[in-house]
Amino acid sequence: MFDSNETGATLAEQENTILKFWNDNHIFEKSVEERKGCKPYVFFDGPPFATGLPHYGHLLAGTIKDVIPRYQTMRGRYVPRTFGWDCHGLPIESLAQKALNLAGAPAIQQAGVDVFNEKCRSMVQTYVGEWKTTVNRMGRWVDFDHGYKTMDPTFMETVWWVFSQLWKQGRVYKAHRIVPYSWKLTTPLSNSEASANYKMVQDPTVTVRMKVRSWPMPMPELEGLTPYVVIWTTTPWTLPANLLACAGPELDYVVVKDNGTTDAYLLAKDRLNAIYKDPKDYTILRELKGKELVGTKYEPIFNYFEAQHPNDYRIVNDDYVTADDGTGIVHIAPAYGEDDYRICQKEGVALEDPLDAECCFTSAAPDFEGMQCKAADKAVIKWLKEHGKLVHQDTIVHSYPYCERTDTPLIYKAIDAWYVRVEDLHERLLKNNAQTTWMPAAIGTHRFANWLADAKDWNISRNRFWGSCIPLWINVDDPQDIICVDSVDTLEKLSGVKVTDLHKHFIDKIEILKDGKRYRRTPEVLDCWFESGSMPYAQSHYPFENKEFVEKNLPADFIAEGLDQTRGWFYALMVLSTALFDKPPFQHVVVNGLILAEDGHKMSKHLKNYPDPMNVIEKYGADALRLCLLASPVVRAEDLRFSETAVREIMRTVLLPLWNSYSFLATYARIDKWRPEGDKAAPPENPENVLDRWILSKLAATLADVRDAMDAYDLQKGATRFTGFLDELTNWYIRRSRRRFWRSTNDSDKLEAYQTLHYVLLTFCKMAAPFIPFITENIYRNLRTDSMPESVHLCDYPEPQREFLDERLNERMAHTMSAVSLGRLLRSQVKQKVRQPLASAVLVSLEPQVREDLSSMADVIAEELNVKKVLVESDEEQLVKLSAKPNMKRLGPKYGKLMGTITKAVNALDAAQLRTLRQDGSLEIQAGETAVTIAVDDILLIREELPGMTVANEGDVTVALDTRLTPELEQEGWAREVVSKLQNIRKEMNLDVVDRINVQYDTDDQMLLDSIASQKEYISGETLALELTRAPRTDEFTTVDLAEKKASFRVRKA
Repeated sequence: MFDSNETGATLAEQENTILKFWNDNHIFEKSVEERKGCKPYVFFDGPPFATGLPHYGHLLAGTIKDVIPRYQTMRGRYVPRTFGWDCHGLPIESLAQKALNLAGAPAIQQAGVDVFNEKCRSMVQTYVGEWKTTVNRMGRWVDFDHGYKTMDPTFMETVWWVFSQLWKQGRVYKAHRIVPYSWKLTTPLSNSEASANYKMVQDPTVTVRMKVRSWPMPMPELEGLTPYVVIWTTTPWTLPANLLACAGPELDYVVVKDNGTTDAYLLAKDRLNAIYKDPKDYTILRELKGKELVGTKYEPIFNYFEAQHPNDYRIVNDDYVTADDGTGIVHIAPAYGEDDYRICQKEGVALEDPLDAECCFTSAAPDFEGMQCKAADKAVIKWLKEHGKLVHQDTIVHSYPYCERTDTPLIYKAIDAWYVRVEDLHERLLKNNAQTTWMPAAIGTHRFANWLADAKDWNISRNRFWGSCIPLWINVDDPQDIICVDSVDTLEKLSGVKVTDLHKHFIDKIEILKDGKRYRRTPEVLDCWFESGSMPYAQSHYPFENKEFVEKNLPADFIAEGLDQTRGWFYALMVLSTALFDKPPFQHVVVNGLILAEDGHKMSKHLKNYPDPMNVIEKYGADALRLCLLASPVVRAEDLRFSETAVREIMRTVLLPLWNSYSFLATYARIDKWRPEGDKAAPPENPENVLDRWILSKLAATLADVRDAMDAYDLQKGATRFTGFLDELTNWYIRRSRRRFWRSTNDSDKLEAYQTLHYVLLTFCKMAAPFIPFITENIYRNLRTDSMPESVHLCDYPEPQREFLDERLNERMAHTMSAVSLGRLLRSQVKQKVRQPLASAVLVSLEPQVREDLSSMADVIAEELNVKKVLVESDEEQLVKLSAKPNMKRLGPKYGKLMGTITKAVNALDAAQLRTLRQDGSLEIQAGETAVTIAVDDILLIREELPGMTVANEGDVTVALDTRLTPELEQEGWAREVVSKLQNIRKEMNLDVVDRINVQYDTDDQMLLDSIASQKEYISGETLALELTRAPRTDEFTTVDLAEKKASFRVRKA
């Protein structure tokens, strides 16, 4: 107890000692085991990939996932914490492709799916060791040994069961739809994956003309002219697949003669300026509504599919067409656009797709065969120009989705895929979401609710290799005859084959022969989000094992992830839980924002625009990084510009003062051999000193606030609340109490100071332990008695001691500290050090209660501000000349044109009127002929200082200092400078705080000589000097600067 901290170890180095203590003594395991019979607290941990090193986003999410379980454990809940690994999907496949030098799906199939998948399996946990090291070093407690992997057969079997339940409900179907497609990975993606990586790009735009073959009505105006339909697109590569053109039925269209030629163009009237810069360049021949154009036939741009579509290449109508951009006539290529596909389905037009799986043109488009579609834009434009079909070419800068894994542009493409029907679940999804508490609330009530309300059927299939297989076996002769397999046992019984692995290269070999029919598995694997959404059940191998536990503990108490997961994990969890159990998957969710580089850009390994996380941890400590994140808005879904400076500031302004507070107590407790009575930590029963009563009251209030914040999952409020208390503890209570510990006699006041500080620090450690687990453990271990738990994390979370709560005392001390703060601000403004005594301070407040508080603490304020006397007054007009001007932000919107006369009236208010306004809260003034009632907040008070006074105001308190110095005051100021220098010399000599000294001094400055002589008793008392005499300077003297004066001292231990 009260061990010396003079080891020289930094806080970060001390954290490694704590880690060893935790590991050697199995503290995490004990914290879980000791609560085993208590009410469970279920926490779902979203599984990360182990294919890269953890970054700040992982550390943030991991810290949130550590704070809440630690807190709930200390509140008496049983909180098992198992870690999970996401093992399937594109991140691992991308690594395996690079390792095997395989360019795409055809290369993978040629090399062998078994070879590829086993490579994936071997690379899944490449960085597991680094992950464990980082997670442990951050102080996160989690069970790695009993965690789950999404590639485990038990996990994958539950995924099959989840799928089978949806199949039984009739929710799974196969359809041809437009989906975001990664041509580099040759697989469709979900909408959430497609929205993860938008970039601002420059793409070509082309305006193209298509010769009209026939009109649905006579067009005599066109005699002698060649008419064209004019379309516009930002995707020239889609033009070879054009089959229709679409006009808005109620839009106004025109046929214009292109003056100077024999051509005529059809386009929206409002888009004429997009083609013609000068109205003289065209002549309007006819105006039509879009619905009149239906049936207009045109000549294909490319004739690749004309034989298959003799009745197409015509104009149709749809309300989605606008005249906001382009020509008001939309080119329709049903293979590459959701609206295009929908319109062609409505019109009975079959799609044509001249692209292969890697989005290269096939022989169906011979002019561009072998070209990747996006790269073919230039070739298409060149062809259009050569064939007289290009009207205009330009570029557009717009936001476009890129594949997050390959950083290549996505294509929207018609794909056969498996879907889960979600659109009929909207009402149930919203009902379950309404039962969930979100932090911050707006994410749940707006962003997530809006996503659920408009949720589309979920594309759950991927044309990939390493993942959970879709458990559907299809009749080779009848695609409508399908068997859904719900377990390994079912597959073994149906196939007669022993099943040992559920991955594609094992399962695809298994056929089912039933009633003379042969069934083979559909080749797709499941979307990884389907696996993640199944995690609440699959981690426990439900329903094959742990059935009662899973059902009893659904929904989970808590989850946490980033804002992007509203369309990812949160969504998958909600859909599957609603469909399977008709209940929300979680009760509370904390959503964090994105951590950006200090310059506001995305953190980039390539740009190296952020410090290495492990370097920051080893430099400043995990506690500093944790608290820096937890006390910021990033735990409330706002983005954070990460700054190493901010971490250093947390260490400097929070952790070091906390450690110094312990060191202060430990130092004097060792000197006085003080120990808590009865082997327990308890405050004095009825403390006499107001400081003790106040800090115990503030502790009770802070503890209540922190508990309320944590129970509401408001981590930022909890973190900032206890750091605010720490500032008051160190910078007010301990600083004001120092002399009580310095006394040589152990009187009752000194003993109560020990009791109070010991109890407060111990309680603080328990309160802050979930946030800053290292330093609180370190301090707790040095404050605990033998009867206390061996770790702070094995303690119960402290209960607020309501009997100590004294709101009036808290207010009184708050007013006192406000006055002191204002006084110090004034000193800094006039560059007057606190060591220099001043004659007086005048404290003014209109509020009687505030004046009473200030009067009762006048001695404290005088000492803090180093003034000879404190006067408390009700009228600040003796200090300043008061005037006012209107608060334009408040009055302007209310009174508009009257503001000129109101401004004159406010400017003319005298002191008596201002006093009435401040006392009554409102005042009627005359603005010309209009009577206007203004409130206190409607004006801005202006204070003009009277000569000789410097004044500052905050809230109900105004402070003025008399900064005029007398010779006596100056001497006292110099004496304090001398004390400061002697204390520094004591530290340099490594003297103990109780060591007495003998001091000799010399100086050529008469003011210093007079000051030391007149203030000898004060200087000797403050520095524990038994002797303070002037002597001639020798080499043994130390010369120091005291402001602009010099003095020399010889200090020896007595």
